[in-house]
Amino acid sequence: MRALLIVDVQNDFCPGGALPVPDGDAVVPVINRLMDAFPLVLASKDWHPPETIHFQKWPPHCVQGTPGADFHPQLRADKIQYVLLKGTGDRDDGYSAFEATNLNLAEFLRQHGVTELYVTGLATDYCVRATTLDALREGFRTYVVTDAVRAVDVTPGDGERALQEMQQAGASLVSSADILQAEQAST
Repeated sequence: MRALLIVDVQNDFCPGGALPVPDGDAVVPVINRLMDAFPLVLASKDWHPPETIHFQKWPPHCVQGTPGADFHPQLRADKIQYVLLKGTGDRDDGYSAFEATNLNLAEFLRQHGVTELYVTGLATDYCVRATTLDALREGFRTYVVTDAVRAVDVTPGDGERALQEMQQAGASLVSSADILQAEQAST
């Protein structure tokens, strides 16, 4: 079985948010189109307390219970079956969805027979990268949907370097069109 994982498509990471990823909201329509092609859809959220060491590295963002921590309003959140909360402690960065504090993601995926994980979301060079590398370490066939991720690019090219690193670690890079065409061909 395969699952779609949406990483941190939250208001604070989209234009107008506290820590916007350039064109972060451009992933929303792509992810929305993909959701129906997967029997299992999960999403992670940064869910930081108001005071955390994480905010020594980054501006405050995705604070628990604030509008900035909500999913982007156009994301089809009704299609998300499980939400993973990460970065929930005052000493917790929580970059990877596998660090979720409300669900052991690796165990959950195995219990549901998932062998293939398709990763989308924000940001390519941080949380998508960390999640993908952890998925590979956990033994899942892992795919990064390249038109459904965007990078912070603190240093220009960080996103491209992250994609190369994930691919070298064993992840496959795919487009949403490839996934949807394969889905159409199988029906």
